[in-house]
Amino acid sequence: MTETDVVNFCMLTGNWLELHSNVEHAKSSLYGQRLVQGSLVFAIVNAMIPFDSSVLAAFYGCDKLRFLRPTFINDTLWARTEIIDLKDHDERHGVVTSKLEGINQRDETVLRCEFSLLIRKSRLDRPGEPAKIRAAHDKTQGQSA
Repeated sequence: MTETDVVNFCMLTGNWLELHSNVEHAKSSLYGQRLVQGSLVFAIVNAMIPFDSSVLAAFYGCDKLRFLRPTFINDTLWARTEIIDLKDHDERHGVVTSKLEGINQRDETVLRCEFSLLIRKSRLDRPGEPAKIRAAHDKTQGQSA
């Protein structure tokens, strides 16, 4: 997480809280330095999850979001997920819920939540791939087109 990330997010969201934007103010805060906005941490961490656009229909929601430790400028984050629930939504979709964690370079969990996605029960053609090629691929895999 860079200072540029924080400043750009301040500009984009209008979140100019001094804890994020004022070095001198942040020196006297609980952590002694500026913090990265929690909403930016969440946006970055969930974007690290590999999504398959042929099955992903939409972001469905987030529950139990907690920021367990602060994220500072110059921290490096990575994401870890574990599927914790699968359920039907309707005849065409299901909901996949994962435990999502953001972890920093000190191996500290900074964020944890239950992250849910609306998933198609039938895969779309691969994005940008003509249906003929998909059908040929499926045939070679022993699947019906």
